[in-house]
Amino acid sequence: MSNTPSSELHDLGIAQLTSALRSKQVSAVEAAQHFLARARQHLNLGAYVAMNEDATLAQARAQDAALAAGTAAPLAGVPIAHKDIFVTRDFPSTAGSKMLAGYQSPFDATVVTRLADAGCVTLGKLNCDEFAMGSANENSAVAPVGYDAPAPVRNPWDTSRIPGGSSGGSAVAVSARLAPAVTGTDTGGSIRQPASFCGVTGIKPTYGRASRYGMIAFASSLDQAGPMARSAEDCALLLSAMCGPDPDRDSTSLDVPAEDFSAKLNDSIDGLRIGIPAEFFGDGLAGDVRAAVDAALKEYEKLGAKLVPISLPRTELSIPVYYIIAPAEASSNLSRFDGVKFGHRAKDYADLVDMYKKTRAEGFGDEVKRRIMIGTYVLSHGYYDAYYLQAQKIRRMIADDFQNAFKDCDLIAGPVAPSVAWKLGEHGNDPLADYLADIFTLPASLAGLPGMSVPAGFGAGGMPVGLQLIGNYFQEGRLLNAAHRLQQATDFHLRAPEGI
Repeated sequence: MSNTPSSELHDLGIAQLTSALRSKQVSAVEAAQHFLARARQHLNLGAYVAMNEDATLAQARAQDAALAAGTAAPLAGVPIAHKDIFVTRDFPSTAGSKMLAGYQSPFDATVVTRLADAGCVTLGKLNCDEFAMGSANENSAVAPVGYDAPAPVRNPWDTSRIPGGSSGGSAVAVSARLAPAVTGTDTGGSIRQPASFCGVTGIKPTYGRASRYGMIAFASSLDQAGPMARSAEDCALLLSAMCGPDPDRDSTSLDVPAEDFSAKLNDSIDGLRIGIPAEFFGDGLAGDVRAAVDAALKEYEKLGAKLVPISLPRTELSIPVYYIIAPAEASSNLSRFDGVKFGHRAKDYADLVDMYKKTRAEGFGDEVKRRIMIGTYVLSHGYYDAYYLQAQKIRRMIADDFQNAFKDCDLIAGPVAPSVAWKLGEHGNDPLADYLADIFTLPASLAGLPGMSVPAGFGAGGMPVGLQLIGNYFQEGRLLNAAHRLQQATDFHLRAPEGI
């Protein structure tokens, strides 16, 4: 029986929760029930799109048995929720799209399997922009739990604002204490940007570190799974379980063994060289965001780190490059959704071609159609060399810019986004406004580098601001250590929205 009041469970970090589970202060079933109840209390946020209490509690009972038998895995009993871009056997997998409404996968994604093997208990699936395409989580075509129709995810710090995207449901679940740990995916910043907007910690590892098998594809050369949680310490525990080679099922998986990313969390950062790119601090950066980022950088100086001015000269080219390459890959990946084998199929059609057209017209939302059209155009005969090939060349130059910068520094720091979270509907029918919000996250994604967002303070309207840290390839441990040291000196990651 629990000695820990259930009202305190959602305030525990993963390390503390693991300790409470192992010392029998709380059972895995009690922890799961507590977070399921919290999710039901906060349905207004629209974070969850699928829950299955029977499946969750069955997993929790299995973890309690393992704990009792002394055979428990490292994260035994820790509740987790997955972005609805990972396929799962026990929960529908829709990628936030009408095209996959009600789809039940016959297998689990590798990331889901690895976290289950580590002992995690799945609470449910989390809302996301359709096929992970968006910067606001306003593009979901799936009704959240408790809703009859699709609805945007709401930021718990101010429910009139967006949570960021595409992993908005994931960031909100952690921020509102509806789950202690979640998965997200980052194609052009979709872990880092919502983590920043919701005041949580999130990390995108080096491209290929975490298997993409069972992750519904958007842009295959960019998509990468990563964890989101309250602290760098929590993210380190999750990332250790998620990463590792998966060559039989994912050809982009790197043959790099999994690491214990928490092993070096308390290393000194005295003498750490933090690169400050001039291009990240230009006129487009809001004053309130700059003030919070500057204050975080001053904390690093107090901890013994050295700030080094650097340049990433092709930063502004990252937007056109990304919005050529990502849509091109999306147009190819999404061609499989044609109504033949699975997913939505139009009811009335004259022939096969008519079925394709009507199915795709009905099944995809506006943003997905926009990207498919752009991608098909840039790959078409006569335009491939002018657009797609040029974009790939500049992508290589962006990656080279980072390598030049890393000759002078160990990590790169700057803002995650130019502003705090904006109001729901504020960008209206202007997709370019959303695209421009990705300017600081896109370069690292195009280069395949690890990057993370760390809570760094608050800006206008009391909204959270994240500090972005970018490391060289396979430097996730160094990134997490730097974030952890900042979190030992500040308490921004511990603060919760009012009324949560």
